[in-house]
Amino acid sequence: MADEDVGGGIDLEYFMEDISEEPSTRVAGAILIIIGSLLGVQLGILLVSGNPDEILSSSLDSSEEYSNVSGIVISERTGNDSGGEPVEGVRVRLLSVEGATTGKETFTDSDGRFTMPEVRRVPALLSFTHSGNNTTKLFFVPGDEAQIVVTMSEGNGENVIDRRGESYQSNSVSIATAIALMTVLLGLMGVYGGVEAYRGNSYRRSWWLSFLGLWSRGMIFLGPLLILIGMGLVTLSKEQFSGSRH
Repeated sequence: MADEDVGGGIDLEYFMEDISEEPSTRVAGAILIIIGSLLGVQLGILLVSGNPDEILSSSLDSSEEYSNVSGIVISERTGNDSGGEPVEGVRVRLLSVEGATTGKETFTDSDGRFTMPEVRRVPALLSFTHSGNNTTKLFFVPGDEAQIVVTMSEGNGENVIDRRGESYQSNSVSIATAIALMTVLLGLMGVYGGVEAYRGNSYRRSWWLSFLGLWSRGMIFLGPLLILIGMGLVTLSKEQFSGSRH
């Protein structure tokens, strides 16, 4: 029984030694690395082509740039059981930043909602007035917020809110573009690593480039899986690389 185990171990060892010496093992590993990395390159290209940067830029550069302004006005919460209800009949006026009238105004409906169509996307001021409540003045840039939420509080004073901070929309686009380009770059590195393995030049360079290609995430898991299998075959046949011969 022991002899059979020893014999089986020796057969496996010989098998591994045989395939490690076969050039086809290294070539198969190289091909798998290249295919997996190309999937990553494809993913990066799809991310770049689907990036809204160009559409956003053309929209923002338009000489006629308008946006619908809509939102809801609710009452301030004063306890566990009161407040947070929609306020009907609030007068909403669109003013310039300096306070000059623009001629646009509306009133909230029974659900506390209001809408102003086709407002120019330049910094502006919304004034919310309602009997028995403080006047709320909101500085904002139309289009930066999908829905404006304003809370009315009881009193005769004035609340000023400034939301003219820089929009993060362009930053998000820049980050998405950088990720897409990095995905393409990592995929190309993986392809080069596969080519290096196919040529049998430098095992270390091939291994590290293939490792970077893993992060291109082609088809989420399929690309990295192919690269990992390819790296395993390349590692098994690393003695075939010219850089491994001393």
